[in-house]
Amino acid sequence: MNVVVVESPAKAKTINKYLGSDYKVLASFGHVRDLPAKDGSVRPDEDFAMSWEVDAASSKRLSEIAKALKESDSLILATDPDREGEAISWHVLDVLRQKKVLGSKPVKRVVFNAITKNAVLEAMANPREIDVPLVDAYLARRALDYLVGFTLSPVLWRKLPGSRSAGRVQSVALRLVCDRETEIERFIREEYWNIAALLQTPRSDNFTARLTVVDGKKLGKLDIKNEEQATGIRTMLEGASFNVMSVDAKPTKRNPGPPFTTSTLQQAASGQLGFSASRTMQVAQRLYEGIELGGETTGLITYMRTDGVQMAPEAISAARKAIGNTFGDNYVPEKPRYYSTRAKNAQEAHEAVRPTDFSRHPKEVRKYLDEDQARLYELIWKRAIASQMQPADIERTTVDIEAKNGSRSATLRANGSVVRFNGFLAAYTDHREEEDEDEDGARLPQINAGETLKREKIDATQHSTEPPPRYSEASLIKRMEELGIGRPSTYAATLKTLSDREYVTMDKRKLIPQAKGRLVTAFLESFFERYVEYDFTASLEEKLDLISDGKLAWKDVLRDFWQDFSGNVDSTKELRVTNVLDALNEQLSALAFPDRGDGMDPRICPTCGEGNLSLKLGKYGAFVGCSNYPECKFTRQLGTEGEGDAAGASDEPKVLGQDPVTGEDITARTGRFGPYIQRGEGKEAKRSSLPKGWSLGELDLEKALQLINLPRDVGPHPESGKMITASLGRYGPYIAHDGAFANVDSIEDVFEIGINRAVTVLAEKAAKGGRTRATPAALATLGDHPDGGSITVRDGRYGPYVNWGKVNATLPKGKDPATVTMEEALELITAKAGSAKKTTKKAAPKKAAAPKKTAAAKKTAKADDADAEAKPVKKAAAKKPAAKKTTTKAKKADAAE
Repeated sequence: MNVVVVESPAKAKTINKYLGSDYKVLASFGHVRDLPAKDGSVRPDEDFAMSWEVDAASSKRLSEIAKALKESDSLILATDPDREGEAISWHVLDVLRQKKVLGSKPVKRVVFNAITKNAVLEAMANPREIDVPLVDAYLARRALDYLVGFTLSPVLWRKLPGSRSAGRVQSVALRLVCDRETEIERFIREEYWNIAALLQTPRSDNFTARLTVVDGKKLGKLDIKNEEQATGIRTMLEGASFNVMSVDAKPTKRNPGPPFTTSTLQQAASGQLGFSASRTMQVAQRLYEGIELGGETTGLITYMRTDGVQMAPEAISAARKAIGNTFGDNYVPEKPRYYSTRAKNAQEAHEAVRPTDFSRHPKEVRKYLDEDQARLYELIWKRAIASQMQPADIERTTVDIEAKNGSRSATLRANGSVVRFNGFLAAYTDHREEEDEDEDGARLPQINAGETLKREKIDATQHSTEPPPRYSEASLIKRMEELGIGRPSTYAATLKTLSDREYVTMDKRKLIPQAKGRLVTAFLESFFERYVEYDFTASLEEKLDLISDGKLAWKDVLRDFWQDFSGNVDSTKELRVTNVLDALNEQLSALAFPDRGDGMDPRICPTCGEGNLSLKLGKYGAFVGCSNYPECKFTRQLGTEGEGDAAGASDEPKVLGQDPVTGEDITARTGRFGPYIQRGEGKEAKRSSLPKGWSLGELDLEKALQLINLPRDVGPHPESGKMITASLGRYGPYIAHDGAFANVDSIEDVFEIGINRAVTVLAEKAAKGGRTRATPAALATLGDHPDGGSITVRDGRYGPYVNWGKVNATLPKGKDPATVTMEEALELITAKAGSAKKTTKKAAPKKAAAPKKTAAAKKTAKADDADAEAKPVKKAAAKKPAAKKTTTKAKKADAAE
């Protein structure tokens, strides 16, 4: 028997069927080891030695592989055909060698680009060794990301309270989004006018021509600057005669684009299907791993993480055959089309994303797929088959028209095109995927040179220049690819990280940087500029590519990087908060101090008229405040123009009406932490943040009353008799019953869910084993503890609690776990850890001195930020707990990319 290791159980099941009883295919479930999320996992002083950790789930799977290997003849590593896949194989092999279960058994590495029987069997017949340069490139990338994350993030925590981790690639992607926002803020609109004529041929056909020349002067886009100019030109044209000067028709060929790479697939799926990058990869992964077709599971597309645009010769032959069968022989070019990639990283330059079998038409396989799978497969099939089709023959026509009115003259131009042979466009039923968005798409009537045209109407339309658009996920991926930042396998994860950390939000598919994201970017640009430069990040990627090609030693790259980077970090030790604020005030002036439009200095306090506005750092992050504090208590949420009090409430609340029970005013306000509603006044006033998707402008009294009166009683549970409630928490809408909580899909469910549905949702949650597991799943991750390690909220056997390492602190009775804040969690953890320290001190006095180092570090950090206007979150004065063996991948990714 032979043991075969792949990543996923879906692949394992399919491949086992292909190979038969002589093989046992087991899944590693992705990476089996990673760097522990704590200091010292990469040690530059020990020539970049790396410590690896196997979590509990991976340990179990590795034991299963080791057990199977004892009874086998060989080990075959069949993980994905890219850098990460090579690394997984290396990790598995290294662990098995440490377990001493390999002995003299042969080890083979096989790769296949598609999960089909032919592809798998061919790979098995052509094994190779593990590609050491690819593994070295992985090690270098992982070490770089770790060193940046675990070296730079503590600097952020100390100098920029409220910020989270900084990753090597994420920080540069965030800078792109923030730089675009700065461009938009600084953009000055300019007015301009366009003039067009609706003309009629002698055959009574109408068409539109645009003004290009006036009195011998060629017009630029902004040359007609105001209505007065436009009106004068329009009046002249209304009295002019129009004659056709020339008609120029030129045949041209339009060639298809190459098949999809990872990034172009993500861009196309975003624009045409509305998929996010992560959704595209999820659906593509399912199509790659296999769909059951007529009783047999087979992969429908090739591997979807690639920079390559070429297809295998047999795939090209299959595509040409399918083109002839589907569209006709006249759509098959005389010679196959070959594409080359501009990607420099050879390790990813395998085949493009294509169907594994071109004869599987999208209409035929649709019945086996869900809606998203069917749409994505169709997109991939069309693009791949079009890439091997004939070009489209298009005739582009340009008509120049002379307008004369006495001594004045002008020239107008009309453009159009006619498709003489659709060629590859036949693959697209409506051509939308491939049409140009220009003026050449209009079809012109028959127009002959020398003939006179009749004027129907002259239009003068006002326009203004527009700022550059915000990035969408698709356009950001495209820009990152152009700059050489990141790689196909990293794009979706990078975007998700920025969203999870609330550095950016998505609005109408556009990425909008949030205040905390702009703060982090401004800080890095001010004090770590080199490491968020596009060229520097791209050059690092090129070095990683050279490592994967075996042309550069990976530790040499790390040494060069660390020498400069560590020195840069050391230089910030003497950096004081006042230095940080001065830099941020300069970098974020447009955001923090927007022009009021009254000619006054935007940095003069609008309340006292004497103090200067400046950024301040509080435990929740940055805000704008007056220099005359505490005499003047003006504060403003960063990025808004309204004033707020110390709690972040607006001084100009909007009264929506009165509560019919209490008679108190229900008001809508905007505070430092976003929009909210409030009932009554003073410290006892009840407040509620607006749920996602709601805006103050659309809020009425009815909605506000529904929100302010949460939690809502749904009804007694039919078994326990205890009340089921519905409410909105920090992490979204949910229902609760007897200490158990379950999320619901939307805020509308909170107001509308009935008893039957609520009981079902709670039962489904209970069936997942949330409270019966030894280690309960996290209800929410609040962020990183100042001493390192993730703080989570969990639901345990004895009720909800917060967890940090080995410290578990029970929530106060009646406390909703969905409303726990980072600050509350830190207080609970500090109190619990302090209690544990006292107990430990009594039982083992010799160990009582262990927490002193952390306490001293706390004192140092406090002194370092003594000049801050508002103090950051206090660190827990407890002994730093040991990192858990079950550290999750999400936690690791939050600390370093």
